Amino acid sequence: MVTAAPQRPPGPSAIGRVTRSAATTPGRLSLVAVLLLVLTAVTGIVTALTAQAKRDTLDDLVAHREPLATAAQQIFRSLSDADATAASAFLSGGVEPAALRTRYEFDISQAGTALGKASADVGGDLMAAEQVEILSQQLPVYAGLVETARANNRQGFPAGAAYLREASGLMRSKLLPAAEQLYEINYDRLQAEQESARSVPFAPIALVVVLLLALVVTQRYLTRKTNRLLNIGLVAATASVALTMIWGTVAMVVLSSHVGDAERGGAQQVDVLVQARINSLKCRADETLTLVARGDGPGYEQEWQQLAATITGDGQGNLLRQAKDLASSDAMAGEVQLAVQNAQAWADAHRKIRELDDGGQYEEAVKVAIGDAPDSAAAAFGKLDKNLITALNAGREEFFTQTTRAGNALTGLVPGIAVLAIVAAAGITFGIRERLREYR
Repeated sequence: MVTAAPQRPPGPSAIGRVTRSAATTPGRLSLVAVLLLVLTAVTGIVTALTAQAKRDTLDDLVAHREPLATAAQQIFRSLSDADATAASAFLSGGVEPAALRTRYEFDISQAGTALGKASADVGGDLMAAEQVEILSQQLPVYAGLVETARANNRQGFPAGAAYLREASGLMRSKLLPAAEQLYEINYDRLQAEQESARSVPFAPIALVVVLLLALVVTQRYLTRKTNRLLNIGLVAATASVALTMIWGTVAMVVLSSHVGDAERGGAQQVDVLVQARINSLKCRADETLTLVARGDGPGYEQEWQQLAATITGDGQGNLLRQAKDLASSDAMAGEVQLAVQNAQAWADAHRKIRELDDGGQYEEAVKVAIGDAPDSAAAAFGKLDKNLITALNAGREEFFTQTTRAGNALTGLVPGIAVLAIVAAAGITFGIRERLREYR
């Protein structure tokens, strides 16, 4: 008869062994070391990834998001300018001036190029895709109507004015609203990325604070157990973590400051100037279309009065005064001030146009509208438009400069975090190992 070997009682479980080990001072120190090393690794990884994400966002703002927002602006501006230029060219009668024809064709070409660029970033945004589709479908229709108006105008047929008004109606009812909606979508994306870039990284901050507290508590525990005031390894680890927090905090403060400047003096000012320029272009089209209509365009004049208030009015709604308040330099403020003065000169010329036209002096009104005299509406509008373009370019440059500086604030931070995390881990290992040796 074979007797079964007696079974050995099962050994303690892993949890039991850890619990039993933690009941001794060496065991507790070993457990603390493991926990501190894990917390250090997690803190270093999360902090480094967060810093890299901030840098990637800033790079994307400069290389991708701002150019796309500018492309959407360009569609809006080019279409508005094309509408105003086509109306001005039509008033010339017969064969329009070559300069106006060239400007119109350039506007249409720019709008098409910018539309192609903006459509590449539609992605899954159904609203943006819808606006791109409207623009793609209606832009050739608008160009065709303008060409028909030109052909009739060259031959002296009155139908040319009707075709031009139809083209302008299409521009205002479909093309410009779609372009404006596309611009707003891209501008909202730009603002969202700027907000993301300067948002407070709560997770890394919380982890760093917890790690610092854990290191301080551990050192106090060792002081009570060993009667040694300092543990060199843990002091080095604490200093590394503290340096990481100070470096990261300073970098975030500088980053946030520059992103804020880029938003105020760059993106926001450009947005205000874009609206001012588009309104001025609409006003120019209204001014000339009122003359094209020959008494049948009171709606154009009414819209001129409404839109002109946004660039010549005295209230808070004056976009040029808002742009001046947002100016990041005296030079930019001076350029916007010139725009204010030229806008007023244009308003004075417009009043003269209406007085002449309403008084039956149509030909004289047309000369003031499109002539090259220093006090003509065309001259004042041209100066205003030049001021706005200069200020817009300065606003874009301010955006690039400040956003680039924000990115520079993060230079070396990611590898620095990695190095400091390694130093902290080495300090923890060395500091606690030295105490464990005392129990052997």
